[in-house]
Amino acid sequence: MKGILYTILALFVLYWLFTLIAPSFVEKGMNKTTLTKPYNISQQAKELLESLDFVSDLHSDALLWDRDLTKGSDQGHVDFKRMQEGNSALQAFTIVTKSPKGQNFQENSADAPDNITLLSIGQGQPVSTWFSLMNRALYQCKKLHKAARRFNDEFVVVKSKSDFQELLTRRKTNRNVIGGFLGIEGGHCLEGDIHNLERLYDAGVRMLGPAHFFDNEMGGSAHGIKQGGLTPFGKDVLKEMEQRSMFLDVAHSSEAVMDDALAMFSGPILTSHTGVKGTYDSPRNLSDKHLRAIAERDGIIGIAFFPGATGTNTIAGIVKAMRYTVDLIGIDHVALGSDFDGSVTTPFDISGLGLLIDEMLKQGFTNKEISAILGENVKRFLMEYLP
Repeated sequence: MKGILYTILALFVLYWLFTLIAPSFVEKGMNKTTLTKPYNISQQAKELLESLDFVSDLHSDALLWDRDLTKGSDQGHVDFKRMQEGNSALQAFTIVTKSPKGQNFQENSADAPDNITLLSIGQGQPVSTWFSLMNRALYQCKKLHKAARRFNDEFVVVKSKSDFQELLTRRKTNRNVIGGFLGIEGGHCLEGDIHNLERLYDAGVRMLGPAHFFDNEMGGSAHGIKQGGLTPFGKDVLKEMEQRSMFLDVAHSSEAVMDDALAMFSGPILTSHTGVKGTYDSPRNLSDKHLRAIAERDGIIGIAFFPGATGTNTIAGIVKAMRYTVDLIGIDHVALGSDFDGSVTTPFDISGLGLLIDEMLKQGFTNKEISAILGENVKRFLMEYLP
């Protein structure tokens, strides 16, 4: 009997040690930058960044990783300290609950082994998250709320217009006050139950994308097997989202899902992180047709920062996609949609937005246009559509 107890204790200690060491090692290989600090940012770009009242990014998967977001880090792309360093006022924290092994932009099966299950176990998350996508989503929601409470009263979780107005008002006297809102990447976490949307809403979620890398109960993914349109369940979810003024994020959705959503959904619509086919023809990216359709609905296009979206791991490639999109649909519909911490390599982390400004100036963007893309367009969208 003692031998069994000692074996169990030894296994527990080994697992505990694994959870302390492995998650950091895994993330270091997943969320990298091509440029090292200190970043070489011009004085002009530094001054322009500091002059901006509101800077915002529409997509970061930072909650997926086992990092304390209240502490500054040289790992990954986003934490609260680096947001303050980069004058970033608001970050969308997007929740990933399932990722197929062998993930790619062409074709993925929902039945493929799931990478996030191993990550949840390896990070020592509660057992309830190991086999429930819904519990994983709720766990990540709680992580943001807990981090906000621990951050010296300088982080606002934005769930409503009044929360957002509080953030804007407090930043007038204290630029260290920052905020974030919650989004879901893939409706598979609803587990086919419409009542789970209410649970997510109550947990603070205000944005949801129907699909991620595979087809699910809501509809097709741009990288799925069938790539079909919205299912009856998907249409029911969108109707419920309309009632709650939740943002519909069509990033990763199949073209058929986008067409269905644009036809039936009357609520706020955006794509949180994307490239554009006009500069890089990839299944990951939006066509001119869908860029125009989203803009006609007063939507926003978040331009991503990684090579799978831009075709190159350069800042010039990011800005080229921005310029193409602005020329096609106008300055009022373009924003930052980095995909920070999304298992991607980007040129810089959240503290390096001055580098982006340098390149935008080089490619002919005016100060007013830079202000619009870096945050003013998102500010207008949130003031208009938050509940």
